[in-house]
Amino acid sequence: MDRNIFCTILFLSLQFVACNPDKNGLEDTHLGGCILRTPTGEIPTNIYHQTGIIQTDEFQPFTKKFIVCGITLIGRDDISDDFMQKVAETIKEIFSPNGENINKDLQEDLIRNMYKYRTVIPLFKGEDFDFTSSDEELWDRTTRENSICDIIMEGVPGQVTEVVEHILHFVTDIGMHYTFPDEWGISKSSKLYELMQQAIDNQYYDVAQYSDINNDADRLRVLLQEYAYWIIYTSWDLREPYGPQEAEWSIMSSSELNDKLPQSYQLFQKIVPKVMVRPSKEILESFIN
Repeated sequence: MDRNIFCTILFLSLQFVACNPDKNGLEDTHLGGCILRTPTGEIPTNIYHQTGIIQTDEFQPFTKKFIVCGITLIGRDDISDDFMQKVAETIKEIFSPNGENINKDLQEDLIRNMYKYRTVIPLFKGEDFDFTSSDEELWDRTTRENSICDIIMEGVPGQVTEVVEHILHFVTDIGMHYTFPDEWGISKSSKLYELMQQAIDNQYYDVAQYSDINNDADRLRVLLQEYAYWIIYTSWDLREPYGPQEAEWSIMSSSELNDKLPQSYQLFQKIVPKVMVRPSKEILESFIN
């Protein structure tokens, strides 16, 4: 099974585990099963501030958090502090206000939206983990109170891709969706959706395996988050050095993307360099060494 598909199914299974059968689902409160519809988060005075690792019971069953640029990383005790700090540093680099083409006003709007809609990334140790029955109830509450659209796993093959991909899922699902709804919105009316259909029709994006996701809203969100990730990751030319070599996406480089799907590359160029910076080789390869 393709690793992207595996991670998606793993996260959706965590959502299923958390669902209490005597409660309604998340449709009324969350778009696509994970994106808060109503802003409930607080925005700090310094939106670029990093908290460092803090012990907390705010996101049970997780025990520690690290807030950086609108994103809250959470982990249990088995997650190494070093890994959490490196993920935070990657986010900090992506949202550097000093990038060559950065529009600071737009970048700040995006970061504020991630705070407002409580963007929270859980970190898990490897691919095998268990929730006790009491942990499941706590996880249910945490998912309902926040925008949790995926996870990042520590100590897995393809660690660079694992980190960058899942950071981008949260940034596009929440930050880009609310900041640039016409272009990057998680909806059938966005430019992203139109260009995704173009890629599917031209057989550059094979979505067959995602048909296993039964909920229509969840499936749409997943299809769009994956497509958004592939556009950005490919435009940053990260696929050839860091993989994956085999995936549902057949395009390998920014030049190939511009050649085969020029409108998708233009969508990247129109917005992404104004709000994000490609993370450095140094931080990416720290996940390998």
